[in-house]
Amino acid sequence: MLRGAALRVTRPRLAVLAAVHDRPHADTDSIIGAVRANLGDVSHQAVYDVLRALTTAGLVRRIQPSGSLARYESRVADNHHHVVCRSCGAIGDVDCAAGDTPCLTASNDHGFTIDEAEVVYWGLCPDCSTTSATRSA
Repeated sequence: MLRGAALRVTRPRLAVLAAVHDRPHADTDSIIGAVRANLGDVSHQAVYDVLRALTTAGLVRRIQPSGSLARYESRVADNHHHVVCRSCGAIGDVDCAAGDTPCLTASNDHGFTIDEAEVVYWGLCPDCSTTSATRSA
């Protein structure tokens, strides 16, 4: 993967890539913790630099839902979307809608060549919905 993206294979890059693959939608602190558990002492800056290189190379995707920390995922090269819990911040993948999707086709592209649409669905995850319903009862 790394060589295919013209990146040198290093232990920090392998550890960050593994952490992102093992923890979909993880924030930077979670990734740093996983990398340190794997390699020992690695600086915050080293992990940030690796995340930037992997994102630039298209090996990971950076998402940042409104009001959330930046998150990283290994699901790249497809146009999928996300569902975010308003209460706990849990994030899940949602495949792109199939069939007639008028909201995903720009009514005016302003001359842009559009290659991706970003949609974020907001609501309550099952755990938070249950907790909210229990409190209301």
